[in-house]
Amino acid sequence: MKYLIAGLGNIGPEYAFTRHNVGFMVLDRLAAQNDFKFSFERLAYVAEWKYKGRQIHFIKPTTYMNLSGKAIRYYMDAYKIPVENLLVIVDELQLPYGTLRVKPKGSHGGHNGLKNIEELLSTSNYPRLRFGIGNDFPRGRQVDYVLNPFSDKEMEELPIFLDRAGDIVTSFCTIGVQQTMNNFNQ
Repeated sequence: MKYLIAGLGNIGPEYAFTRHNVGFMVLDRLAAQNDFKFSFERLAYVAEWKYKGRQIHFIKPTTYMNLSGKAIRYYMDAYKIPVENLLVIVDELQLPYGTLRVKPKGSHGGHNGLKNIEELLSTSNYPRLRFGIGNDFPRGRQVDYVLNPFSDKEMEELPIFLDRAGDIVTSFCTIGVQQTMNNFNQ
């Protein structure tokens, strides 16, 4: 069984610990804890991990958030990954900070990264892990909010949520989206 896990974010040190990069952070944490490394390849940083008989491919697209679908489409084709074995990890303004929600499909909800994925896959029927970043920003300041670093208090709690997200990834790859939803959705 092969899986593709795509953590969304933006490349560059100026984005490293921003809310919009939480998808990258989840994959970096998982890699550090399980001793696999990312290397730069076409359209993404790529890693592979064998876990409980599963071949898991990870990508951190280098296409920037709004063109994430380009890298995902490329690697789905290259590795012959069916859409049901794709998991996209994305930041979510509509969920309180630290809330993790697995969904088997859904709308892009105005998220430009998900919108691009939906366009290039010609479907919104792909699993995603929405990582709540909250919405504590003044009207019209959404871009500033998502492109700014987490607060000091949020950074203290972040490792707990990143670990839980990593558990969701391994669960998705071993027991599937429905059982993972039952076990992890809050």
